[in-house]
This record gives sequence, C-alpha cells and structure tokens, in this order.
Amino acid sequence: MTNLKPGDKAPDFIAKDQDGNTISLANYKGKKLVLFFYPKASTPGCTVEACNLSDNYSRFQELGYDVLGVSADSEKRQTNFRNKYNFPYPLLADEDKKVIEAYGIWGPKKFMGREYDGIHRTTFVIDEKGIIEDVILKVKTKAHTDQILK
Repeated sequence: MTNLKPGDKAPDFIAKDQDGNTISLANYKGKKLVLFFYPKASTPGCTVEACNLSDNYSRFQELGYDVLGVSADSEKRQTNFRNKYNFPYPLLADEDKKVIEAYGIWGPKKFMGREYDGIHRTTFVIDEKGIIEDVILKVKTKAHTDQILK
C-alpha cells in the first residue's frame, strides 16, 4: 500500500491533536517516534491496538520513543477515545487526510465482502533524525508493542 520503506525520510506533517494543539514531525526531532495509523477511534481492533501501546508506554519511554496515533476522526471523537482509555499519548484528528495521504495509507479495503476506501492500519517507526526505521503493515493489535520493540 504505502511506498515508504525503511531508510526513507518520513514525510513532514502538521495536524491538530484531540485538544486542538498543533503537532508536527518537527516536535519529535531528537526522539524516536512510533506513528500509528488506525481506521477508526473506539472500534474494537483500534481499541485493542491503542490499549496495547498505552499499557506498554513506559517501555517505549525507557527506550526513547514517543507514541502518536492518527486517524481521520474528529477532535471530539479522538478526545472521547483518549479520555475513555486514558491514553498517555496524543491522537491526531486528521480529518482532511493530509497526514494519512502523505504516508500513503488511504486506499481500497475489503471488509465482509464489500469494498470501500479507508485507512490501512499501518505503523511507522521513525528515528531521531526523521528517517523511517520500520514500516509495520501487518499489525497484530494484541501484540503490537512486541512487533515494534522486537
């Protein structure tokens, strides 16, 4: 789906988080970033994935990683999702899909026999210099932390 691969420069982005704060890739310079894209806030698979990252947040921090979630949900939906599960990291409300399209993860999907366009669940691990270290296309929602910190 995405054309981005390890060694590529991560596309820059500017978007608002659940509280209306502007966040860009530049905010994470000097840190490693786990940038995870999920189809829809508060749906079962996305909740399991986001909770797995949240439950292991201290592991990420110890290793110098920040975590940032992105979907095309509104700020209000992201706020509700974050508050319900007390996520320690921000969620971007990428309603105009600028970040999603920059990372090339919007496209045709199949679910229960029907085809539609949507977000492909994908995670990018970005190093301190803004270079992609890893692209995880086959996300295991229940064990996502172990996929990232292998």
